[in-house]
Amino acid sequence: MAEHLKTARSQQDRAEDDAKVRATVEGLLADIEARGDAAVREMAEKFDGFSRESYRLSEEEIADLIAEVSDREMDDIRFAHDQVVAFAEAQRASITDIEVEPMPGVILGHRTIPVQSVGCYVPAGKFPMVASAHMSIATATVAGVPRIVGCVPPFQGKPNAAVVAAMQMGGAHEIYVLGGVQAVGAMALGTETIAPVDMLVGPGNAFVAEAKRQLFGRVGIDLFAGPTETMVIADDTVDAEMCATDLLGQAEHGYNSPAVMLTVSRKLAEATLAEIDRILEILPTRDTAEVSWRDYGEVILCGDHDEMLRLANEIASEHVQVMTDRDDWYLENMHSYGALFLGPRTNVANGDKVIGTNHTLPTKKAGRYTGGLWVGKFLKTHSYQKITTDEAAALVGAYGSRLCILEGFVGHAEQCNVRVRRYGGVNVPYGEGAPYREAAE
Repeated sequence: MAEHLKTARSQQDRAEDDAKVRATVEGLLADIEARGDAAVREMAEKFDGFSRESYRLSEEEIADLIAEVSDREMDDIRFAHDQVVAFAEAQRASITDIEVEPMPGVILGHRTIPVQSVGCYVPAGKFPMVASAHMSIATATVAGVPRIVGCVPPFQGKPNAAVVAAMQMGGAHEIYVLGGVQAVGAMALGTETIAPVDMLVGPGNAFVAEAKRQLFGRVGIDLFAGPTETMVIADDTVDAEMCATDLLGQAEHGYNSPAVMLTVSRKLAEATLAEIDRILEILPTRDTAEVSWRDYGEVILCGDHDEMLRLANEIASEHVQVMTDRDDWYLENMHSYGALFLGPRTNVANGDKVIGTNHTLPTKKAGRYTGGLWVGKFLKTHSYQKITTDEAAALVGAYGSRLCILEGFVGHAEQCNVRVRRYGGVNVPYGEGAPYREAAE
C-alpha cells in the first residue's frame, strides 16, 4: 500500500478554484463577442496594464525588437528552433497520403490537409516563454498552415524582444501583443481588426486554458493544457539533490503546479524532502516554487515498481521523469502521460526549451486520451472515394441499397438504387432494396 509522506491540497479546494475561473472566463468571452476590439482593449489595460493604438506589431517594430537581441541569444534561439523544426519535419515525413483499390473499380484514399488558420498563444506575462514560440508557430509552419497568428502578452510593460524574435523566426504571419483571455478570445471569436482563426494552440495559465476549453467546438484546440505538472519516478540509483532539483524546477512555473515524487526508497524520499527545504532557501524563484510545493507537492512511497507504474498511469502527469534501474521497462509499460524523460541525464527543462520534442502537453489526466502538440495536430485527414466502373457502381450500390432499407433510410437507398438502375441495368422498384441475386452476378 502506497504511503503519502507529503500530500497536496484536496480535490475539493481545486474544484472550487476551477469554478471561479470558469465563471470569470465565461463573462470575459461573452464581452469580447459582444464588443470586439473595445472589450479586448479594456481587458488589456486592466489585466496587463498595457495600451497602444494597434496591438499588432508592424514589420518595422518587429525588426527593431529583433535588433535588441544579442548575437549570442539569437544563436541559442536558432539552435532550439532548428531542433524543434528537425523533429517536426521528421514527424511530417511519417504522415503520408494513401490510395488503395480494395476491389476492381473502387478507389479509396485520404489526403492530409493543413488547418487553414491557427492562433498560437505564447506565454510571457511572468516568464518570457521563448520556447513556446518554437513549439506552436514553427511546428505549424512545418505543417504548412497558411495563416499563423501569434499572441504574446507584454513583459514588464513592452513586447519581449527574444520571444518576438522566436515568433518571427518560426514563421508567424501576424504578431499581436495581447495576453490572457483577451488574446485567446480575440483570435477565436474575431474582432473588427483581428480575423478569427480555425484553431487555437499553446499553453497558458488557468484562465487561458479555461478559455480554450470554452471555445472548443467553435474552433479546434490542440489539447487542454493547464498548469504545469511534473512527476519524478526514482529509486536508489539517483540521489536526493537531483530529485529535489527536478521537482522544484517545474514547481517554479506557477503557484498551482503539481509536483509528485514516486519512489520505492524511504531513505531517498526523506532525503528529498530535506533537500527541497534546503534548495528553497536559495532558489531565486522561491516565492512561487515554495507555494506550489506546499499546496501541490506530493511524495508517495510505494512498495515496488509495479505499484509505482500503476500510480503513474493513474495520475497521468504532464511530465514524467524516470530515473530507475529499469527506465526502458517504464517506456514499454507507461500508457498515460504527456511526455517521458528517461534516465538521470535527461531532464524536463531540456524538453521544455531545446531538445526538439514539443513541450505543449496534456495536463489534468488528459494524457489518458491524447498526446501532446505535434505537427499532426495541424493536419486534417480527409477521405475520398471514387468508383470508376459500371460493374463496381452496381455491385456496391446494391449492397448499399439493402443496408439502407435495413436501417429504414429510403432516401439513402434511392441514392444507391439510381446507380444500380443506370449502371447495372437492374429495375429496382422505387423505395425497395436492390435484389441480391441480380446484383451479385
